[in-house]
Amino acid sequence: MALDGSVIAALTYELRSQLYTGRIDRIYQPETDEIVLTVRNNGQNHKVLLSASSNHPKIHFTKLDKKNPMNPPNFCMVLRKHLLGGRIIDIVQPQFERMVELVIETLDELNVSGTKKLIIEMMGRHSNIILTDCTDNKIIDSIKHIPSSVSRYRQVLPGIEYAMPPSQNKINPLKIDTEDDFISTVQNKGKRISIYEAIYTSFTGISPLLSRETCYRSSVDEDLILSSLDNRTIHNICENFLYIINKIKANNFIPTIYYDNTTEKYVDFSCIGISHLDYYEKHLFKSTSEMLETFYFKRDSRERMKQRTNDLRKNIRTKLNRMYNKLNNLDLDLKKGRNAEKYRLYGDLITANIYQIQDNPDEIELVNFYDEKYSTVLIPLDRRLTPAQNAQKYFKMYSKAKTATRKVNNQIKKTKQEIDYLEQIIVSIEQCTCISDIEEIRAELEENGILKRKITKRGSTPNKRPNYLKYISSEGFEILVGKNNKQNEHITFKISSKEDIWFHVKDMPGSHVVLRQENRIPGDLSVLEAATLAAYYSKARNSAKVAVDYTQRKNVKRQRGAKPGMVTYDNYSTILVDSDEKTAFRGVSAGE
Repeated sequence: MALDGSVIAALTYELRSQLYTGRIDRIYQPETDEIVLTVRNNGQNHKVLLSASSNHPKIHFTKLDKKNPMNPPNFCMVLRKHLLGGRIIDIVQPQFERMVELVIETLDELNVSGTKKLIIEMMGRHSNIILTDCTDNKIIDSIKHIPSSVSRYRQVLPGIEYAMPPSQNKINPLKIDTEDDFISTVQNKGKRISIYEAIYTSFTGISPLLSRETCYRSSVDEDLILSSLDNRTIHNICENFLYIINKIKANNFIPTIYYDNTTEKYVDFSCIGISHLDYYEKHLFKSTSEMLETFYFKRDSRERMKQRTNDLRKNIRTKLNRMYNKLNNLDLDLKKGRNAEKYRLYGDLITANIYQIQDNPDEIELVNFYDEKYSTVLIPLDRRLTPAQNAQKYFKMYSKAKTATRKVNNQIKKTKQEIDYLEQIIVSIEQCTCISDIEEIRAELEENGILKRKITKRGSTPNKRPNYLKYISSEGFEILVGKNNKQNEHITFKISSKEDIWFHVKDMPGSHVVLRQENRIPGDLSVLEAATLAAYYSKARNSAKVAVDYTQRKNVKRQRGAKPGMVTYDNYSTILVDSDEKTAFRGVSAGE
């Protein structure tokens, strides 16, 4: 599921047809590894996304709007200085590599013409976006700096000469015209490897997907060793390989995503027809950009959200671990406190038999007159103390243990509340879908003293309305879902009426969910759909048979002295539901 040479070729062809001679009007850097260019050409604005993400590097047209930082990063400022107003005079894919070069004609401060290259390298964790000067091939700057301490083979730093990534002795497949060329190239990798591996390790830009497709079209087992193939089989493989290459040369592209109806997930994508994936449902697209944006949208936004919440999640996990350790220690203290009654018994028995204790012994065995069987108890004594003083010592130990037990019980209660709250925060972090969700959680933690308050710039205002989720049940009832404590408080105590039905997963962190009645009585189906959403937006996500409590909103009360979102409720019913994604959204539609 990575961009290979064929997809890059399709993108290059698409970008060239739309952007050639276009002028760069705007440059933004919404992420640490992403650039967005706005290019004006033929009376239209084209927005181009360039990403050097380690997991999903790419370049394509985009329709998405991303929030930009208030202060543009340094690399963005460098690009603006050198490229704004420049015209794109060429777009190339060098050597069929996973790279695209935008060649841009610019004017400097003295109105002197020059040429710059914006190079997008899409190579997994080695991905980068690099600006170079075509005059001397020197690097002006890059979105990721690679010093010698990171790579001793290839440095990417301002001021040094740009060098292409190592080719690993691969050959450009677009230069393969004959069967002899093909055979000599694959045999250079050795005759003891499989034909499938030989193909994708011999040619630049050829992915395992295209290698497997070549074997499939040739009706050849991909695991066959190269040396075991006869001439006729090799000829057949070569013919099918060249067929794929010629489609690329002719710009004969069909952007397609292969979709698995069973798992309801995208399997793979390609711009060349992939015969061995024909048993999956095919989604065809008008452009390669539209295909990539569709394929990567959910997983990319999920990954970005995870990156943004990493520090927050780590901070809360650390505090949770401390609370777990504190609770364990308190439980140990509570066990010690259970000796209180034993100390009182020792004091009573010593007092009752005080005249029988002589010669200051180390211990004494006395009859326990509280026991029906009159069993004996061996009591340790301090020889330095009189019997009365020993009794007084045990009464003091009893009093101290009783006081400690009360305090420990209070501490255990508070610690458990703190753990419940922090576990709820973890669930809320996992459910973030936009930056405002993270800001709401961070603001709440700062207000409660869990995080240090950040100094915000003057003029910045928080989001006025919590960005909670809305769904419409199959019966037409509105369902509200809070993604964090602020949103939970808002939908439960500010939006919903007393007669609305309130849902929450049983004995577990999760979202507040409100099924609004709107002067109508919802049916069992709407109740089931709302309960399923409550299970999905909880710690029990993707579990089977999750217990969800529901009651009228008037039965829900804030916990006195507790943190936001912590409530108690009574007069409730419980329903068992499945909380997997497929079940959670069956029958409901997104509200506005």
